[in-house]
Amino acid sequence: MIYDVSMPLREGMPTYAGNTPFRKIMEAELAQGRAANGSRLEFGAHSGTHVDAPWHFEADGFGIEAIPLENLVGRARVLHFPGNDRVDRADLEKLDWAGVERVLLRTRNSDHWKAGGGFDPKYVYLSGPGAQFLVEKKIRLVGTDGLGIEEFKHPNHPAHHALLRAKITLVEGLCLADVPPGDYFFFCGPALVVGGDGAPARVLLMDRLP
Repeated sequence: MIYDVSMPLREGMPTYAGNTPFRKIMEAELAQGRAANGSRLEFGAHSGTHVDAPWHFEADGFGIEAIPLENLVGRARVLHFPGNDRVDRADLEKLDWAGVERVLLRTRNSDHWKAGGGFDPKYVYLSGPGAQFLVEKKIRLVGTDGLGIEEFKHPNHPAHHALLRAKITLVEGLCLADVPPGDYFFFCGPALVVGGDGAPARVLLMDRLP
């Protein structure tokens, strides 16, 4: 089975507080006698399911185009934290990390998206110590079902800094409500934005491992 765990880009979609909302502006329409339908899209680089590049928070970090492709494709483990308000180091330390290179955090955020909810500043986040634990485990990629991985309005951004300084690829805005915990083949295709601090992405999970 293949799971599409991407958030659809549409008008009225949930958007992180302060970010540019998604808009599709029709510039040509068959219904008005034009030869083809054509539209212009307006949205922020961190809309919906998206990838953060190190340059998002690190002045000397690289952009989206320099993210290693090996980080974006391969085995990933979905971890489920249904009762958490945050994912902390203690939650991660007790798990088996043998052979894990990519990890996706499923929380009540995904259920919120499935129910059609909008942006909630009380979303489940990854703590700074939790992020540091993943750095120590040499994880290639971390995915979260929050529109941000950080506690809302945290002044120091410890999770972002820990992960992006370590060149760990960060995927935010996943929709994992229908995905059981376990191991999957993972594909993430961010738009190839040169010098981009972030880019929207299509993310797929396949339950048949190669």
